[in-house]
Amino acid sequence: MNCIFCRIIRGEIPSTKVYEDDLTFAFEDIEPQAKVHTLVVPKEHIENLNDMKDQSLWFAMLKAAQEVAKRKGIEKSGYRAVINCGPDGTQIVPHLHLHVLGGELLDSQMG
Repeated sequence: MNCIFCRIIRGEIPSTKVYEDDLTFAFEDIEPQAKVHTLVVPKEHIENLNDMKDQSLWFAMLKAAQEVAKRKGIEKSGYRAVINCGPDGTQIVPHLHLHVLGGELLDSQMG
């Protein structure tokens, strides 16, 4: 599969890993939108949130987001966990991913 996130998970494209477990892989976003901007992706290729069927994977992604926040030192100050789904949701890469954003006061406006 030529999916960029699948290639990152397989180690074919370099990334800065933040966290990994059996089901998820978390790495730094190459175009950060905040001081802390880490992506949590399932190791299995799932195109978007609508295709997520496995509850255990959903909980693994949330656990990974919590662990990323802890490792990045933002668990107490706060962070945003965002999933974009589909073209109108501005999902750029067609592989499910959760953005963990923080490290500064984030804009309260959606957009």
